[in-house]
Amino acid sequence: MKLSVIVPVYNEESTVEVILKKLLKVKEVSQVVLVDDGSTDKTPQILKKIKHRKLKKYHQPNNGKGSAVRLGLEKVTGDYVLIQDADLEYDPEDIPALLMPVKKGQATVVYGSRFLGPHMNLLFWHKMGNNLINLVTNILFNTTLSDLETCYKLLPTKLMRDLDLKARSFDLEPEITCKILKKGVKIFEVPISYVGRDFSEGKKITWVDGIEALWVILKLRFLVN
Repeated sequence: MKLSVIVPVYNEESTVEVILKKLLKVKEVSQVVLVDDGSTDKTPQILKKIKHRKLKKYHQPNNGKGSAVRLGLEKVTGDYVLIQDADLEYDPEDIPALLMPVKKGQATVVYGSRFLGPHMNLLFWHKMGNNLINLVTNILFNTTLSDLETCYKLLPTKLMRDLDLKARSFDLEPEITCKILKKGVKIFEVPISYVGRDFSEGKKITWVDGIEALWVILKLRFLVN
């Protein structure tokens, strides 16, 4: 199995080099497609210095995480694809655990759940927002997901492309999940570690994104075939 990892990046000068070094060391990763989403800090200068045979780098004007992932999806060549945020909240050392159910023939789609594994305490309202989003999705799609909003979603590349993603921002996460569930594909969850950061450390998702996620879930359940 050839695994491609898409890394959307926006203003992550303090973490991008570290996360890329960790990611490129994972032997199961065959290709890393990085998309700089119009960073305005030192991220572009840092990226110019990083070269590796597995790494392909692209740049676009600032259009949001979803837009960056969609560009990356056009460039990947692996059989499977995974998204990796450019901060240090998710640990690439967990990637082999995501691949194991696929290798064993137990699953086609695997999510890394932050709430099943060891994790740093989360911001209270972010946790409440996650709980609400998971609850609404589980009720509307008759499932039992623990972490819809996880960044670590492992999918066959063909399936990911067949989802015909439209998201431009953080609404990417519910769009991927709801479209998978509408296709009748079951999601296998494995525990991963998680070290969340707060806004002073560069966290970007806000309550507005939570409202947008709920709207996307409702829209995909009732308004979109």
